[in-house]
Amino acid sequence: MSGEIVDNRGRGSAAWRWPSIHPEGRKFALIVAAAALVFAFLAWETVAWPLGFLTLGVLAFFRDPERITPQGERLVISPADGLVSLICKVEPPRELVMDDGTGASGLGQGPVTRVSIFMSVFDVHINRSPIGGTVRRVVYIPGRFLNADLDKASEENERQHLLVERSDGTMIGFTQIAGLVARRIVPFVKPGDILAAGQRVGLIRFGSRVDVYLPAGTEPKVLMGQKVIAGETVLAEIGQEPLLEGVCQ
Repeated sequence: MSGEIVDNRGRGSAAWRWPSIHPEGRKFALIVAAAALVFAFLAWETVAWPLGFLTLGVLAFFRDPERITPQGERLVISPADGLVSLICKVEPPRELVMDDGTGASGLGQGPVTRVSIFMSVFDVHINRSPIGGTVRRVVYIPGRFLNADLDKASEENERQHLLVERSDGTMIGFTQIAGLVARRIVPFVKPGDILAAGQRVGLIRFGSRVDVYLPAGTEPKVLMGQKVIAGETVLAEIGQEPLLEGVCQ
């Protein structure tokens, strides 16, 4: 199904399928599975059984399902699975604004809307590009491992900023943030790479958060507390500032 064009008038095919496991997770699953087999061989079933279930948990954590990414010049797609935990006006990170010495411009000065998506250990942790374009920056910053649900995690935790520029010059910055359990941010892209909207850009191991900085004059089309899906949920439409209200029920 990968690469197949589908639409809202019935074109394309749909069928449930087992998600693949990202190669980054296979080595962890093999290590835990090997340990489970060793303990099973030694007849230490009280250890072997939990390790067997942990193997399944590791495979589930690193699952990498296919996604149907909506196509549209103005669409900003969610880069992460999870819960919309914060929506607020902030100054963009200085790493996405300042001159990085390459001559490529960054985000403009001034407050923009930041949408924070919290990923629990039960969510898919493969992150995707919110727009199609060229990767202008990938900036890794070491830091702490506070609860990723806290607002200050954006400035204090280990994180990685990415900046993608569309062909018309519009830029979207987003940040992968490590959390309490997450201990490694794994990038799949580098500056100069050309991405499609919804293309995989990296993962964060074991619980974390992604912040998206929307362009000025753009407000999200998602609500606080809403669950979003990486590569599928429309996070915003560039140049649109709708006021949306929801009811928790």
